[in-house]
Amino acid sequence: QVQVIESGGGSVQAGDSLRLSCAASGRTFTMYAMGWFRQAPGKEREFVSAINWKRSETYYADSVKGRFTISRDTAKNTVNLQMNSLKTEDTGVYYCAASTLSYPNEAYYYTSRTYGYWGPGTQVTVSS
Repeated sequence: QVQVIESGGGSVQAGDSLRLSCAASGRTFTMYAMGWFRQAPGKEREFVSAINWKRSETYYADSVKGRFTISRDTAKNTVNLQMNSLKTEDTGVYYCAASTLSYPNEAYYYTSRTYGYWGPGTQVTVSS
């Protein structure tokens, strides 16, 4: 079992930056990947970014490429999401997720069903 919990959400203006953190605990040595997803009101949950826990390969949704940066600290069992140049459409609840499955191909990183452990979410609100 792996537990994850997010922190760092808040309300900012468009163009501002925000840094989200996710702390993992439990059987963290079994983690294969960690990811960030978000859900805006009335919309489905969508992929934002992911990182391979051991190899540190990173993956991004097209909508956040060049603005968001994911990183991990294996010593502290944390993954961070640095969000710059925020837009109003970045508003939503951001969820951290962890997977202990080995992904056979890149597509698995983008799919919420492949992550077995989820945090409660943290609200990010970007106003114009």
